[in-house]
Amino acid sequence: MSLAEQLGLKVLRKIDPEKAHSLALVALRAGLAPLPGPVTSPRLKTTFAGLEMPNPIGLAAGFDKNAEAIPQLSRSGFGFVEVGAATPRPQAGNDKPRLFRLTEDRAVINRFGFNNEGMEAIAARLKASMPSTGARAVPVGLNLGANKDSDDRATDFARVLEHCGNYVDFATVNVSSPNTERLRDLQGPEALQALLAGVLDARKGLDHAVPILLKIAPDLDPTEIAEIAEVAKTSGIDGVITTNTTLSRDGLKSAEKSEMGGLSGAPLFEKSTKVLAQLSNILRDDVPLIGVGGVSSALDAYTKIRAGASVVQLYSAMVYSGLSLAPKIAQGLDDLLKADGYDTVAEAVGSGRDAWL
Repeated sequence: MSLAEQLGLKVLRKIDPEKAHSLALVALRAGLAPLPGPVTSPRLKTTFAGLEMPNPIGLAAGFDKNAEAIPQLSRSGFGFVEVGAATPRPQAGNDKPRLFRLTEDRAVINRFGFNNEGMEAIAARLKASMPSTGARAVPVGLNLGANKDSDDRATDFARVLEHCGNYVDFATVNVSSPNTERLRDLQGPEALQALLAGVLDARKGLDHAVPILLKIAPDLDPTEIAEIAEVAKTSGIDGVITTNTTLSRDGLKSAEKSEMGGLSGAPLFEKSTKVLAQLSNILRDDVPLIGVGGVSSALDAYTKIRAGASVVQLYSAMVYSGLSLAPKIAQGLDDLLKADGYDTVAEAVGSGRDAWL
């Protein structure tokens, strides 16, 4: 991490977390953050759900909710980027304050509630970010959401895909956020099958094949994980993101630990990796997985991959380690793969799964 980045993080941590988040995006768009370009090597190059990626380290949804900094994020060392969540209509989200740093735990609690400018504004930015010729150097995906006051939340996901799908490389059905009341009810097998069928039907009208991913919660028991696996295998989706934030507060030390919302960061690593390994053990090669939750180092990313993830995502760790964390993890992962004799990321997927079962 450069001295400038260290000083920037020190300043940002002294102000309100949500204001700091907004300022970080402003600085990024203004060119004040390191942009090394895609970090890659023959060992790091990988393919997920048909998408070619320079490395397997992705940015999770939530950092760039309104697709404001796609060009900059695509040059920041990530192998793929996910923006959003986007809902059909703009919505303000939950009341402030709604973002909390848990510094002692290297964690974050948020209860944003899908605050975003709506699919019209987000689609315009996604369209503007597309290169005039050829594919993007780094795949860009959109997290699909539903309006809090919608009469038919399942239909909302399909509507956003219909409107934005021509401008993205993949899309994620997010039924696992804990910050929209009763949203997680859509993870039940019957409701989920119907919802995904609607989204996959909407995909047929797009001008290119868009992989559809499902993002699940970490707070699932083995029976629920098995049900999710069955839906993943039979629905026709292209991958599962494992996992979203948790409602658990086990072992936290920070004063803000009792705040309502979803917990992310270091304390989520073990819980999310166990769910990842269990799901991977059932799905094997049928449906690929993205591992997310508590990734803050190359070893964390490598552990997720060995537990069954084909690629990984991170977000909360940047609150403490800055944007330069992405290329650092990618380069460190290359070294770890090399040290264990792997020529590709794919060779390592699932190699340490049993340790998490």
